[in-house]
Amino acid sequence: MTETFELLLAAPFWVSVLRIATPLILGTLGVLLCERAGVLNLGIEGIMVAGAFVGWLVVWQGAGLWTGVAAAALTGALFGLLHAGLTVGLALSQHVAGLGITLLATSLASYAYRVSFPKVDSPPTVEPFAPMSSLPIPVLDAQTPLTLLALALVPLLAWGLNRTPLGLALRMVGENPAAVESQGLSVAGLRTGAIAAGSALMGVAGAFLTLSAFNAFYFNMVNGRGWVCVALVVFASWRPGMALLGALLFAFFDALQLRLQQAGDGGVFGLDLPYQVYLMLPYAMAIVALVLVARRARYPQALMKPYRKGER
Repeated sequence: MTETFELLLAAPFWVSVLRIATPLILGTLGVLLCERAGVLNLGIEGIMVAGAFVGWLVVWQGAGLWTGVAAAALTGALFGLLHAGLTVGLALSQHVAGLGITLLATSLASYAYRVSFPKVDSPPTVEPFAPMSSLPIPVLDAQTPLTLLALALVPLLAWGLNRTPLGLALRMVGENPAAVESQGLSVAGLRTGAIAAGSALMGVAGAFLTLSAFNAFYFNMVNGRGWVCVALVVFASWRPGMALLGALLFAFFDALQLRLQQAGDGGVFGLDLPYQVYLMLPYAMAIVALVLVARRARYPQALMKPYRKGER
């Protein structure tokens, strides 16, 4: 047990936790923004893959890292606009449209990679974001700028949703779109803007993987993080602060299972367990957390409900 406490108190462990949490924070905020406006976006998994690929490809072609991040955000926004056209404009099933976006974005990224690098066995590498070693805070000084961006977006989004007229309108679109329309505002416009902005954050979440966590694009590198983000929004009860807590909690158990696997025979707790048990740990804890909070979660009343102008 002493070794376990030493592990949990070590700065490198918390550096790893924050690094693992960063794409989850960005992706969860993106999903939260969409769902606050009343639209479920299950396209996040594919959008993260597309953002990871486009951001990396732009940088590999000679552009700057922030240009790659911007390209990933633009890619996510374009897929978001497509999703909005299907779900808001045509009022199609949000579940089916989102899954279709995931399949489309993933397939396009795979195809573009094969076309761009037809004879390459391993993907070329780029120079990723460097840690900000000049910061005086021990854990943050080992992070990259995208992690600070993710952390800064949490209070910014919370303030925007709760303290600004635009945020109030977005929240009301997800609760009572008819009331928003009665004020002369465009329900379709607000929902479309929220989906595009949220999808842009999903694209940036993907870009973090190729431009910060790693230095190349690999298939399956997103590895279900998008679905985790969807679950974390429910855990957070659609609140940005709780979304940050949920992302850190999942990242804590993910980092812990990595350390447990590296602890050698018997693991940290002296138990001879298969490595699959450690791999399962963060997901099992996520399920437990969802079971505990899901019943008390207050979801947006108009979530997944199409709205047509003039309807009551």
